[in-house]
Amino acid sequence: MNWFVALIFLFLFSPAQAQESDQTSVKEVPKEISKDAPQKIPDDEYPDFFTVVFENDSIGSGTDQNYTNGVRFTYFNIKTTKDEFPEIAHTLAEQVPTFSINDKSSVYYSFGQNLYTPDDITSSVQGPNDRPWAAFIYGAIGMATKTDDHIDELEATIGIVGPAAIGRQVQTFVHRSLTSSPIPRGWSNQLENEPGLILSWQRRWPTFREFETEKFNFIIGPHIGISLGNVYTYGNAGISFRLSSENSKSSDTPLRVRPALPGTGYYELFREGWGWSIFGGIEGRAVARNIFLDGSTFVSSHSVTKFPVVGDANIGIAFKVWRIRMSYTLVLRSKEFKTQARSDLFGAASLSYRF
Repeated sequence: MNWFVALIFLFLFSPAQAQESDQTSVKEVPKEISKDAPQKIPDDEYPDFFTVVFENDSIGSGTDQNYTNGVRFTYFNIKTTKDEFPEIAHTLAEQVPTFSINDKSSVYYSFGQNLYTPDDITSSVQGPNDRPWAAFIYGAIGMATKTDDHIDELEATIGIVGPAAIGRQVQTFVHRSLTSSPIPRGWSNQLENEPGLILSWQRRWPTFREFETEKFNFIIGPHIGISLGNVYTYGNAGISFRLSSENSKSSDTPLRVRPALPGTGYYELFREGWGWSIFGGIEGRAVARNIFLDGSTFVSSHSVTKFPVVGDANIGIAFKVWRIRMSYTLVLRSKEFKTQARSDLFGAASLSYRF
């Protein structure tokens, strides 16, 4: 990790190979486009894409504990005009002074579920030093807009924590019918039903440092953000990198289940050929509220003493063929509470289709 951080700072503060951003020089010396270069498909032809994200420790460390499963379905409309944004989106944008809807704004809708369990899922007794059992099911509306050199993202999430989130049913069915994993026995200890609200804002500078050759593109960009709500309240900051083939240089990092490093999941299309990207990054979060550790907001419940700062580091790869993109990300998350036995290591797989 120390070498990784040192490498990032070396690129951030080494201007020797960075591309020039002077608009005048770009106009005076236009870039010649090769006749053999793949032809890009305008976003208007396929202005939407659908993404399913699956996160699980079984495709990371092979364990079954802590943040044990997350699934998210997202419909993203790339070419939304300002008049096509739903009224709730305009209302949200008006309440956040750092966010505005313009001709480079997009809107997306998500539905998902997260599951959290202690180390020993075969015990029907809640371990006094282990995290609570909990499930969260939610819907979200989000917006992404590009202004000058940065991208702003705004997302509002509403859901429910507790038995109504059907965590017991989902995990029991999967373990009994689809895998050879032990049957979970402790869901009777899960957090009680409680509505969950989260409002998240994030700003990133995706091309803060950019290095380009004829075949490859490499970018580094920092980001900052904040999330407020009874489910999560935290501030976050981090830095990401992406190495891409020429016909993937405008693609964004794949979408993830929050909290996570940023990425809208957008990817461009070409008439022929395929593309790839390797990406990664680190992020730190100062956590004031995490219902999955602090316990229920309005009633007494089991809880554990959380760490006020949590860190993520990830590395991943993505491929796109035709109108499909697939990705895999490996995530290392530091200990979230003081009696946690080990850091979390889980994987995230996503599949996207543009139409």
